Amino acid sequence: MSQTILSNCCVATMKSGRAPYGLTGANTIVLDGEAIAWVGAHADMPSDYRHGDGVDLGGRLVTPALIDCHTHLIFGGHRAMEFEMRLNGASYEEVARAGGGIISTVTATRRATEDELVADALPRLDAMIAEGVCTVEIKSGYGLNTDVELRMLRAARRLADLRPVTIKTTYLGAHAVPPEYAGRDDAYIAEVCLPALRAAHAEGLVDAVDAFCEGIAFSPTQVAQVFAVAQALDLPIKIHAEQLSNFGGAKMAAGYGALSADHIEYLDEDGAAALAAAGTTAVILPGAFYTLRETQMPPIDLLRKYHVPMAVATDANPGSSPMTSILLAMNMASTLFRMTPQEALAGATRNAARALGLSDRGMIAPGLRADIAVWNAQHPAELAYRIGFNPLHTRIFGGEFWPR
Repeated sequence: MSQTILSNCCVATMKSGRAPYGLTGANTIVLDGEAIAWVGAHADMPSDYRHGDGVDLGGRLVTPALIDCHTHLIFGGHRAMEFEMRLNGASYEEVARAGGGIISTVTATRRATEDELVADALPRLDAMIAEGVCTVEIKSGYGLNTDVELRMLRAARRLADLRPVTIKTTYLGAHAVPPEYAGRDDAYIAEVCLPALRAAHAEGLVDAVDAFCEGIAFSPTQVAQVFAVAQALDLPIKIHAEQLSNFGGAKMAAGYGALSADHIEYLDEDGAAALAAAGTTAVILPGAFYTLRETQMPPIDLLRKYHVPMAVATDANPGSSPMTSILLAMNMASTLFRMTPQEALAGATRNAARALGLSDRGMIAPGLRADIAVWNAQHPAELAYRIGFNPLHTRIFGGEFWPR
């Protein structure tokens, strides 16, 4: 493949080190096919690279493409009426009695065909792509039976064939207990969740396994059963934990070497130390905090103290975080949780890649995948600073400019 030279730009490599944002004065990037071949000052570019096709970026900011490492992008229906009910003072129980809550999404998802799930998800995915996202994680968890969990995962896989984006799929059968298993949590795990996981893995539909460990969902003991099967299938694990209480899920998942622990508003110091020891990434999800009007913030200072990598994601879902803007998630993480703009951008690039177990992206460095975002901006802090404004100039996916 021919080489492409991106010149006259300000490169925020997002490599960790002393230089904020990885800004070291680099103003040129050489792409060789799908990979980055060289990064540095134009005057230092090796002669072997001087004959490639040149693209002058007009002094624009360049960062790694963004990564949304926690989404529930595949689902049926919507929950706008539930949103209105909550604003009018309805309790969670009242919403559930009126047919709202996660079970309403399960009902709508079960009714949807695979084609309908794909068609409904595409506009949400397009909104992410329009903000410089090149990699998206998508969870199952609204089927809660084998047929529909697999249908969701197949729909997620199909999105990568329809758009220039990498899709990573996560099995979340342990998301909630369906109505037909009400009061029989253990039976649901044994009879549905675990067999569906094995079936999804056999079909090649699973990149990772997640579980919701909380008082309203599944206990650490129940989640451990899911993780044991995931380990036997050689699948990495993730966890929704400590969102509503300190239930001990994050520390338990760290014992399994979890890629990430997500939400973690109620994480304590022992939990933070366990994440650090395991190399587990903390995924910060301000969209749910905002939508549910929560008051318990994630322990950002504890995570800093123990040097736990922090990722930032949209948590795009129909109930608690109906948000598809990773830029807004970065702003919320900074404004609501006092993460710095540098931490927020690292959270949507380098650390988001880490949360997905991807070592080939998230930074701009030789040998890494050429997933790159070019911005109508001068400084990386602008990406978390603006609200409701998208400064994307162009997106490069695997060395290809999109739109072409």
